[in-house]
Amino acid sequence: MLNRQPIFAAIRQQIASCADAGGRFAVMMLRARGLHEISLRFGYEQGEQAGEKAHELIAKSLRPIDRVFRAGDDSYVMVLPDMLSRNHVLLASARLAQAFEQPWAGADSPWQLRAVMGVALYPEHGLDADLLCRRAGMALDEAQHRREPCVVYQPHDTQVEIFYEELREAIEANRLQVFFQPVHDLQVDRIAGIESLARWTSPRHGDVSPASFVPFSEQSDLISVLTRWSINATLRHAAPLCEAHGLSFAINLSPQVFSRPGVVEQFMGALDIWGVAPTAVIAEITETALANDLELSVQVLRRLRDLGVRIAIDDFGTGYASIAYLRRFPATELKIDQSLVGTMRDDPHTSRLVSAIINMAHHMDLTTIAEGIEDQATQDLLTGMGCDFGQGYHLGRPEPAADFVSRFNASMATP
Repeated sequence: MLNRQPIFAAIRQQIASCADAGGRFAVMMLRARGLHEISLRFGYEQGEQAGEKAHELIAKSLRPIDRVFRAGDDSYVMVLPDMLSRNHVLLASARLAQAFEQPWAGADSPWQLRAVMGVALYPEHGLDADLLCRRAGMALDEAQHRREPCVVYQPHDTQVEIFYEELREAIEANRLQVFFQPVHDLQVDRIAGIESLARWTSPRHGDVSPASFVPFSEQSDLISVLTRWSINATLRHAAPLCEAHGLSFAINLSPQVFSRPGVVEQFMGALDIWGVAPTAVIAEITETALANDLELSVQVLRRLRDLGVRIAIDDFGTGYASIAYLRRFPATELKIDQSLVGTMRDDPHTSRLVSAIINMAHHMDLTTIAEGIEDQATQDLLTGMGCDFGQGYHLGRPEPAADFVSRFNASMATP
């Protein structure tokens, strides 16, 4: 959460100055990736020292007139006057990215941090402090999603401006929906499981992508209530299918909830309430999350794994996970990212890479699931490679959970 009072005061002061002179300025949010891991590995005192060092490094890399604020454990907000064009902003971001390139001296070994930035410009992206900060945050989310060092806010970005009270009320009033997408056993060509997906139709925006409201929830305190809603709403529909047909259910978890006390107990308590065996549930976590908070992710997910819950690494193959991660991570399943699956038919190199991932996973006793299967030819290719499971529009689109359950039960009753 933002340290709002001093940050907003500095932005309002700059707005007042620009109103008199007709100037322009930028609000930049920077996340120093790796700071949180320093605290976990070397202790919070050294983590705080590293945070102060990052603050000093940022200030040293910018101009004397620029103002730098600590906004969170690993985040900072800068108010940059006289940013007359995007090029000036990009020059500032390039200086910051370069400053973070050198390894830092840690307690036991050098530690590599990386700066990721999002920028909003006054006046074109907002006329008040709250809106400028929110749009800089949206640009930061986009930079992390694209894996780019810096993104300047664009009004046509796919990110939707989420309003806290609206989303909170929608979750608490159960106005979100659970959608189910089937997961097929590729070797016997039948439905073997389901991935649960959250969907939200906002009166203000219409259909809002999870790519917008999930990151917003992670940055606020809504991720815990969203996760609790998702688990219980999924299990309510899943319970009869697990008992009657032995299907597995995958639920996406954000690592942001892992720092909340009692998260494992809450998860297991929900399974008890709905009568679903832990072995029927797969907790999915993206490989990006492994890079963000590996130590905490391993601790929490290992506890879930010890209690019988299966663990899947989602979106594997997009650049973060490594053999070292797989060795330490208590995974049982590996989901191959759709960006690889979607191009493997036309790119022999990608096809060989997917085949190698499947073989590697099997050698490590991991089940493989291919995401984004869009045609029969791709399905046949993956089946021939020995891939265990698959999902995608060719095999079944996401649909409301109640509709899926009704249709699936009808199909099973048909002789």
